[in-house]
Amino acid sequence: MGSTQDRTAPVVNTRSGAILGVVEGDLAVFKGVPYAEPPVGPLRWRPAQPHAGWTGILDATAYGAGSPQAVREGDPILGGHGVPPFDEDCLTLNVWTPGTDDARRPVLVWIHGGAFISGSGAMPNYSGETFALHGDLVVVNLNYRLGPLGLLSIAPDDGAEGGSNLWLTDQLAALRWVQDNIAAFGGDPGNVTVAGQSAGALSTAALAAHAGGGRLFHRAILQSVPLAMPLATPAESQARTAAYLEIVGAKDEDELRTVPWPSLVEATGRLLTATMEWGHWTAPFMPVLDSETAPQQPVDNLLDGPGADIDVLIGWTGEESAFTFALGETYASATKEQVLRRARDSFGDGAAEAYAAYEAARPGARPIDVLIDLSTDELFRKPTLAFAEARALRGRPVWAYEFGFPSPAHDGRLGAPHCLDLPFVFDNFDKWSHAPFLVGMDTTIRDGLAKTVHRAWIAFIRTGDPNHPAMPRWDRYDRRSRTIMRFDTVTTVVAHPAPH
Repeated sequence: MGSTQDRTAPVVNTRSGAILGVVEGDLAVFKGVPYAEPPVGPLRWRPAQPHAGWTGILDATAYGAGSPQAVREGDPILGGHGVPPFDEDCLTLNVWTPGTDDARRPVLVWIHGGAFISGSGAMPNYSGETFALHGDLVVVNLNYRLGPLGLLSIAPDDGAEGGSNLWLTDQLAALRWVQDNIAAFGGDPGNVTVAGQSAGALSTAALAAHAGGGRLFHRAILQSVPLAMPLATPAESQARTAAYLEIVGAKDEDELRTVPWPSLVEATGRLLTATMEWGHWTAPFMPVLDSETAPQQPVDNLLDGPGADIDVLIGWTGEESAFTFALGETYASATKEQVLRRARDSFGDGAAEAYAAYEAARPGARPIDVLIDLSTDELFRKPTLAFAEARALRGRPVWAYEFGFPSPAHDGRLGAPHCLDLPFVFDNFDKWSHAPFLVGMDTTIRDGLAKTVHRAWIAFIRTGDPNHPAMPRWDRYDRRSRTIMRFDTVTTVVAHPAPH
């Protein structure tokens, strides 16, 4: 923190009241800061409400509880999900800053992924420490309502404002908190980047519906955004709510309001089982099209909608779908017939031709490899490239990448799966020691690539351009050259990426 701050515990005045943080190395850190009223009791299934504030100094030295979710131990890719404790009183955020001065540093707001059913800002792998230190940034991450508490569509029982996309009302409340308060933490509310991965990236695109005129944020980083997963229609969302009510055993929404959250989480697992389809990524709950919160598909916000002027950095990992399909026996032993049946869902009568094309594109491909490539293309790669094309056609800035560095874990069966880019983006492998998919990497190559990726993200957050001296020239995606930056053992520019 240099000369701007002494080593005593920092106190900052926010609009809701004073908070006490903690000094960690060269940073001041504030944890568990409330950004909205606790969504409990009568506020369950209500949009995020402004916090009433407090008197005295609030202790902000420990993370707040995460949104209720299941804990998964021993995951063969990530090692585990969820950091207890969990509680419905979860609407808090965390801030890392080099100094609580008036330096007006660029701000990064990170939104965690987890299929809208898991994750939290307390997870050590999402710590803002590296970005704050290496980029002289103010970093914010947040908890938001997940699963049934954040994504069920439930009409308020008193005729008050709506009950859809509560998770999004949480995130919007957090972004408004940043606008109102971040200057006191040494940040610049006029230079905010929102970034996220997977569900966090879909969130970022959805938030762009509310970024008109650059009021809330100015740049977006979308990592592994499942653009081919459309938001649910209101009718689909109501049907999912009805199915969930049946699983919980509640006769109506009033009764559901009285059910304790552990029972709500347990029922989520059963809903996931009931909605799974072979060969498809499925989520038990999906955001819903809603005139107040999400009036159109998230991708459209960044094309012709209120977020059209936002600078965008977007990309995917080489084998996204290996995360779901590569290791489970259900898929490892998949037959060509099974994968052909799945291919018919996407290609209809052209399924056999598509299968042959995927098989030819990967020498020695097994049926599971065809499934991984087909699904990665369908959910991530093709819609991301189509988005980049559409942005370029409109003359809007967009930088595109593919993260292709393969994991040697599990005999190399994962390739570069969903989530593998995260420890490289954050450059914090010490925070991922529990994750099996990083085992066996050549640390010299790994660390060099992480520095390249991490610095590109910092450059984009600071300036809106990801270029820095230690990497090849990365041009905006345009319809003539179709430039993609490929992050791999050797980082290189790829033009005209193969269409598959």
